[in-house]
Amino acid sequence: MRELFESTIERLLADLSTSECVRSAENGVWPQAVWEALEENGFTLASAPEESGGIGAGWQDLFVVARAAGRHMAPVPLVEMLLANWLLGLAGIEASDGIVTIAPEGTLEWSGDRVSGELAQVPWGRYANSVVAVVTEGQQASVVLLQTAGANSLHEGTNIAGEPRDTMAFSSALPAASGNLPETLSASTLGYGGAMLRSAQIAGAMTRVMELASDYAAERKQFGRPIAKFQAIQQQLAILAEQTAAANVAAESAFVASDPDLSHFRIAAAKVMTSDGASEAARIGHSVHGAIGFTQEYELQLLTRRLWAWRGEFGSATHWSKVLGNHICASGPEQFWSSITHPHQQKLTTEG
Repeated sequence: MRELFESTIERLLADLSTSECVRSAENGVWPQAVWEALEENGFTLASAPEESGGIGAGWQDLFVVARAAGRHMAPVPLVEMLLANWLLGLAGIEASDGIVTIAPEGTLEWSGDRVSGELAQVPWGRYANSVVAVVTEGQQASVVLLQTAGANSLHEGTNIAGEPRDTMAFSSALPAASGNLPETLSASTLGYGGAMLRSAQIAGAMTRVMELASDYAAERKQFGRPIAKFQAIQQQLAILAEQTAAANVAAESAFVASDPDLSHFRIAAAKVMTSDGASEAARIGHSVHGAIGFTQEYELQLLTRRLWAWRGEFGSATHWSKVLGNHICASGPEQFWSSITHPHQQKLTTEG
């Protein structure tokens, strides 16, 4: 299934999620053709269980989808919908079609069978038909599906890449559906899932930055020869290749270890690695390109702005480093080696 996913999503996004499409989306145009193609090929429901009308793909297979979304800067909430339908499946709720996103921040509270509160940094909230959030009552975490049309207010915002990150307020809203997460899972599940998906997107964008930098260095001539022949440029490209490879390995490791339960330790490590790598990739990419890399017409600045934005979403490298550090210290010296050699067994909190 993974090979089929990879070949299909790469071809689809290469054809439709072009630089022109991304620029248009930054100017407020919804990329309908991209979304329709993703729906027609089943990607929006890929993470939903088969009994809910989805494909039932595991995170190991979906890694290539999330990485391609980053590599091609897909200006749609594809990865968010993957996480949304996965959460709905865990709560025993039917998969939702249309445009579904998630609520990374904010607090909702139950009042009887209704919820009230504010959801912040909602990706593509203005375009979504519904939003998935996690509400905690006591020790029980529940998944709620809210129709965005029922929001009392919607404040439009964007990240540094020009991607919609909106704020929604709900007052006594009746969820379209709700269900409890398994007792072994908490409200932090959404945050870990988001961090895992962003790590794959970052790895994909870094891969594209490396390709652009390598191609440009081979073509751009200075003093009668390609700048790729200069040792200083070669060193920078080698560092970029190293960082990109490490980001891809770390992100894929998190996905592979997250079936059936999310691997907290590997996700935290992947987000640290990819967020730090994003900074290095952007620096080296612009260093190799010089002034042309910052121009509106060139693809590089589209990628680096997303790297700068995604490295901080669902927790920065500093945040996840603190989470890992606190966990290691709290576990004591006796558990240090097992924490490294058996990270899939580690359950962390998101408190830094």
